[in-house]
Amino acid sequence: MRLSAELKALEQRIGHNFSKPEFLVRAVTHASISSSTRQDNQRLEFLGDRVLGLVMAEALLSADQGASEGQLAPRFNALVRKECCADVAREIALGEALKLGRSEMLSGGRRKEALLGDAMEALIASVYLDAGFEVARALVLRLWGARILQVEVDARDPKTSLQEWAQARGMPPPAYVQTARSGPDHQPIFTVEVVLEDGARETAQAGSKRAAEQQAARTLLARLEQTT
Repeated sequence: MRLSAELKALEQRIGHNFSKPEFLVRAVTHASISSSTRQDNQRLEFLGDRVLGLVMAEALLSADQGASEGQLAPRFNALVRKECCADVAREIALGEALKLGRSEMLSGGRRKEALLGDAMEALIASVYLDAGFEVARALVLRLWGARILQVEVDARDPKTSLQEWAQARGMPPPAYVQTARSGPDHQPIFTVEVVLEDGARETAQAGSKRAAEQQAARTLLARLEQTT
């Protein structure tokens, strides 16, 4: 099988030449264009998620040999979550190589966070199947790079941290309200407000509702900790 120019360029960006190009083709094939003769990347996504998890678990244990499970778990979650995978996908311009159906292309599929994150996991699996775990491990460590060492010492989800802050003071969990949505369907902007029982609140905007909630919680928690 001969690879297209886009996939040849992707090989160069990730630093791996496939001995079995069909794995790479499958990794970049979205379900919107799959058929009986063209497999999509969903099964590879499942496998890649597990390969990524093992690589990150090993890397975090090696980076901080004195860390407890309670410290390692939030760091691990920060490094394997879809948002992080999507960030890495953007850095290697993975979206440019994706094979999408017409509807996905028209709706901006090449920029969608969930789609990019899934494709990144599928790409990891394709390298694993093509060349084995050690090569896949090297790829992940190379692409994630400084993220592993720079992951926050306390990388808990800011929503969890804010909820714990509120509960420690006898308050119910924070309330999150979507107050606005703007932009085109393929690139929406969500505005979310987080409110505590005592009236403390903060607003944030992001490309997904979840990301906006996290940013609002992060900003509010930082403000509260400065005043207590």
